[in-house]
Amino acid sequence: MPQIMPIGRVAKLTGVKVPTIRYYEEIGLLPAPPRTDSNRRTYDDSDVRRLKFIRHARELGFDPEAIRELLALAAMPEQPCMDADTIARTHLAETEAKIARLIALREELQAMIERCTHGRVRECRVIEVLADHGECIYEQH
Repeated sequence: MPQIMPIGRVAKLTGVKVPTIRYYEEIGLLPAPPRTDSNRRTYDDSDVRRLKFIRHARELGFDPEAIRELLALAAMPEQPCMDADTIARTHLAETEAKIARLIALREELQAMIERCTHGRVRECRVIEVLADHGECIYEQH
C-alpha cells in the first residue's frame, strides 16, 4: 500500500519547494494529486520519484517541455531510447552554445578591466565599452 504524504513532507523528501511543486502541477509536469476532505493535497511514492526526476532534470538545465517529453518516454520503458537521446543531444548543443557565449563574455569583461587605467570616470574603459558596442571584442556576447 503506497504511503500517503502531505506536500510539506514531499518537499523535504525531494528537495523541491512547496510553491515549485504547485507550479509543476499547474504546468502539468506533476499530475494533480488527490485531496483530503479538508482539501489538502496528498502524494505517494510515485509522486516523490517523479519530483526527484524533475528536479534532477532541472538541475541539468532541461526546460519544462523537454522534461515533459522525457517523463512521457520514461512511462514507456520498452520503447527505444532514441527520442530521449535526441532530446539530450539537443540540450547538449544548446549548453555548448551557452558556454561559448559565456567564454566570450568573460573575455570581453577581462579586456575591459585590463584596459582600464583606474583614472577618472571620463577615461574609464569599462564605461567607454558599455557606451559603445563597437568597442567590444566580440559582435555578440
